[in-house]
Amino acid sequence: MKWVRMYLIGYVILIAGVLLAMWKTGVLQRIGAAWTGIGLLIAIGFGVMIAVSGSGSKESIEVDHT
Repeated sequence: MKWVRMYLIGYVILIAGVLLAMWKTGVLQRIGAAWTGIGLLIAIGFGVMIAVSGSGSKESIEVDHT
């Protein structure tokens, strides 16, 4: 669980950097608040899905058919 938390912190920092760059170039003013919020929600959801899918131990289960 520790690596998932570290991944999510890094992902939030990445998204914040992208948003700051878009704000500085004036892209956010042209897009509008609603579309910015929708895009942010999608980006955070995508990051959570990637973090969860990469976490945990992958084990094979062997079934003995006797």
